[in-house]
Amino acid sequence: METLTKRPKLATEVRQAGLVDAALAMAAERSPADITTAELAQAVGITQGAVFRHFSSKESIWLAVIDWTTSILMARLQAAATTKTTETKARSDPLSALQSVFMAHVDFVIEYPGVPRIIFQELQHAQDSALKASVRTLMQSYRLLLTGLLQDAKKQKLLAEDTDISSAAVLFMGSVQGLVMQSMLSGQVQAMATQAQGVFAIYLRGITCKEFS
Repeated sequence: METLTKRPKLATEVRQAGLVDAALAMAAERSPADITTAELAQAVGITQGAVFRHFSSKESIWLAVIDWTTSILMARLQAAATTKTTETKARSDPLSALQSVFMAHVDFVIEYPGVPRIIFQELQHAQDSALKASVRTLMQSYRLLLTGLLQDAKKQKLLAEDTDISSAAVLFMGSVQGLVMQSMLSGQVQAMATQAQGVFAIYLRGITCKEFS
């Protein structure tokens, strides 16, 4: 009896996950605005009408994509910020943690290039929306993580004395976004991996006035 009552919910969760995966895959190839629910339905092997049994609207599919992004990306960034060294001791250097977070974000975009397309397209719209609010929530969580690491670095006197923490967090995120935009223009997302180290080194010099080894 319990199995029977759980089946519809399980089926919905599976279909929702499949539609999110399909949306991410398609957004990696073209503008999210051009992706139709009919195409998403075909990708997961259901009818277009069935799509709306699992999501109330096309926007709710994109909301689910952003929710998934927030969950997965922030988990990866948090893990990168607390990665243990080879000596199995917790990292005490917040600058090393910042580098790990930077590279983890770059790796995420390389793996899921559809995500920035979805976010950038939504941010182009002047009006507020549930999607834009979800993106803001993601950015706020990201900034909190960076602010904590930067504050730790400042307490340890690893930053230049006049470094503004808020501006440093904005510049960090902007550096990643700049790499993403360039990769989207060139169509060479994989190139981000080699460029990221150099970009982070320049960022680090800006907030510490010293080389990063």
